[in-house]
Amino acid sequence: MAQRLEPLLRYATVLTCDSYLAQDVVQESLLRAQQRWPRIAATGQPAAYVKRMVTNEYLSWRRRRARTDISLSPADLEALGRSDDPASDYDERDAMLAGIAALPARQRAAVVLRYYEDCSDAEIAELLGCREGTVRSHISRALTTLRTIELETEPT
Repeated sequence: MAQRLEPLLRYATVLTCDSYLAQDVVQESLLRAQQRWPRIAATGQPAAYVKRMVTNEYLSWRRRRARTDISLSPADLEALGRSDDPASDYDERDAMLAGIAALPARQRAAVVLRYYEDCSDAEIAELLGCREGTVRSHISRALTTLRTIELETEPT
């Protein structure tokens, strides 16, 4: 898991849109994984298992707390591994991440898994504990919302 820590933190940062919360989610997941490591290692895919634990921890966090408006700082974007982009790309990325932050938790998780982690519908369905059709529905609705947000923010 030491090799997968940085990608796991990046995944959690995109998922949560908050680098500090991402660290908390990953830390909590890794603590739980350590307690169950023999069973997790026996699955043959410990990295996938821990990623699902991170996803579930994030979704649980979202259920426990009221939704808040999240703004991304330059440090948050740097944690995503994108600090050397030109300024115009920075603004575009910030707008996209803000749009992703506005999505409901499951739609956000599906979009992040598809477009940031390059997972298939089957992999996303397994991670989220739902059917593939539900995954496609989440992604479709999320993209519709993101397109609507994009149209509203474009200058006329």
